[in-house]
Amino acid sequence: MVALASVVAYHVFMNEVAQLLNAMVADGVISAYAVFGAVAQMRYTEAVATLDADILVAVPDSDRLDILTPIYEYCSKRGYDPEGEAVRVGAWPVQFIPVFDALTQAALQNADVGDVDGIPFSVVRADYLAVIALSVGRAKDLTRVLALLESESVSAQDIEQLSAEHGLLAKWHAFKERFPDA
Repeated sequence: MVALASVVAYHVFMNEVAQLLNAMVADGVISAYAVFGAVAQMRYTEAVATLDADILVAVPDSDRLDILTPIYEYCSKRGYDPEGEAVRVGAWPVQFIPVFDALTQAALQNADVGDVDGIPFSVVRADYLAVIALSVGRAKDLTRVLALLESESVSAQDIEQLSAEHGLLAKWHAFKERFPDA
């Protein structure tokens, strides 16, 4: 029964986040978004533990030093209070990560659009999710790459091609040396 309650709570949370993100796009606060990190991974693999939801965003006025301030102000006006680097939506913190390089820009532009109860919801594709994780290179990120490969959500060839396109071939080769069975 606890697992079912968790699934229902997660679904309600994702619905609320989808509504918030689409409203932010409609109101011009952000120009695009896509869920990434552990929450996005759950679309492709078994559920994983996470403390927050990471949202990759493109911001219209990206030359500002305080690039996230309009997002925090928008959320605050709608009752979603900032908590450190995140905004609380229901029971979960949501962290907004501005596009920070060509890889994350491409991930955002090529995101899959699904839906939550008929509400459009963008999620980073598995190949981009794997290569972003590879680029960061923490233990939990390498575990994400392994999980995506094991679930067959992405192939080694897809990761290699995308890694080559974004100058990460050395990291991919190091990964393959460390995990030869992957």
